[in-house]
Amino acid sequence: MNCTVRAAQYVRMSTEHQQYSTENQADRIRDYAERRGIAIVRTYADEGKSGLNIGGREGLQRLLDDVRSGRVDFELILVYDVSRWGRFQDADESAYYEFLCKQAGLKVVYCAEQFDNDGSPVATIVKGVKRAMAGEYSRELSTKVFAGQCRLIELGFRQGGAAGFGLRRVLLDQSGAPKGELRRGEQKSLQTDRVVLRPGPTDEVAIVEGIYRAFVEQGQSEATIARRLNEEGVRTDLGRPWTRGTVHQILTNEKYIGSNVYNRVSFKLKQRRVRNPPEAWVRRSGAFEAVVPAEMFFTAQGIIRERSRRFTDAEMLDRLGQLYQARGFLSAILIDEVEGMPSSSAFGQRFGSLMRAYQLVGFTPDRDYRYLETNRFLRRLHPEVVQRTEAAMLALGAQIERDPATDLLWVNGEFSVSLILARCTVTHGGALRWKLRLDTGLCPDITVAVRLDAANTAELDYYLLPWMDLAVEQMRLGERNGTHLDGYRVDDLAPLYRLAERAPVRRAA
Repeated sequence: MNCTVRAAQYVRMSTEHQQYSTENQADRIRDYAERRGIAIVRTYADEGKSGLNIGGREGLQRLLDDVRSGRVDFELILVYDVSRWGRFQDADESAYYEFLCKQAGLKVVYCAEQFDNDGSPVATIVKGVKRAMAGEYSRELSTKVFAGQCRLIELGFRQGGAAGFGLRRVLLDQSGAPKGELRRGEQKSLQTDRVVLRPGPTDEVAIVEGIYRAFVEQGQSEATIARRLNEEGVRTDLGRPWTRGTVHQILTNEKYIGSNVYNRVSFKLKQRRVRNPPEAWVRRSGAFEAVVPAEMFFTAQGIIRERSRRFTDAEMLDRLGQLYQARGFLSAILIDEVEGMPSSSAFGQRFGSLMRAYQLVGFTPDRDYRYLETNRFLRRLHPEVVQRTEAAMLALGAQIERDPATDLLWVNGEFSVSLILARCTVTHGGALRWKLRLDTGLCPDITVAVRLDAANTAELDYYLLPWMDLAVEQMRLGERNGTHLDGYRVDDLAPLYRLAERAPVRRAA
């Protein structure tokens, strides 16, 4: 039979069931096409990708880009069923992507559904119900998974994440008998196994205890403690120098008093990352053997809370004025380094801008001072970003090799990642600009460009730039850069982590 109709097929598999493997979907779609004299000329595939949103689904994004641009040589788009198109939490989003195809003259056909997607009232109603059911399936599954994770937390089992300095992960079998220690990057292989935390080597435990004593009894700041540890040649659990942030994390994490805490941050259904209030946390006290006494831990929390208490406007300006008199200049970096001082962002929020706070204490910023202070901040921030990114990928089971000379990360022996920081400058007209200097000598597969905010004190967003598409030495970015560049922009590094994540191979049915 002569094939007169040309079609593309879209297949997607997340982590649900073998019945939804891309091979099974393609077989069913091929049977459908052969019976109707349809020739499949293109395949767009997303393997191991959630259908909750379009982020990370390169296959669907590429299909829609081709549709929008008119670069298509087919008339139909064949999909296994409505759920493979997506389990979008807003059914209108699913309809929107299909509408884009329809607007370009392309019909989307769901091969395994019992209705014909012909635009009739019945098809429209059934399709709407199917879309809602697809989203509801994910919501129900999320609720069940969350309840199961909470139950395991309450039983005292660890739910993911690195152990941390001074602690180790221990694998238990289904009867609770220890099976051995899990090294960094290792994961359990059996569904019935569980993970708990145990105190690590005695030298690491002694260092953790020393951090608490220095903070609580000697009144040392996190920065001072970090500097002393680095001078003594001590490294973190990731083999990196200590920073104020890594010391602060040890001083505030309840796992060091044996508490198992979960749900501090929610990212349910990949909609929005939410930092939950303490009353929403799931906690099991006494789940693990404590590394430091509870009394010392809670004393440290009291010191930290008092340090971050709410100041009046007069108190804030008084402290800022004293700092100006003592140092002769002010900058966001200098403010953030001073213990007991509200953060630079707090000044900006309270007084409308950091510049306004400067004016109220009689300081006129000098551009050179700010430039030097920003340089100093960037030198400290870059290793922290690299360390945090490496740790996140290791926690997902990735194998990471880092070049100590260049900080280039090799991920699973498959691709390389370079991280760069982009300083923000403000034009005379108030527009924001960023200049990127790419590591062309390293030829990384992916460059992660971290854009800083207008004050150059915090990360704003990220650009995941593939070397094959953007092999240039320098790049200038504005607040808006068009789809050819902003298509690479992300609010967090979750897409990069998904590329690095290792998933267990499914057993053949």
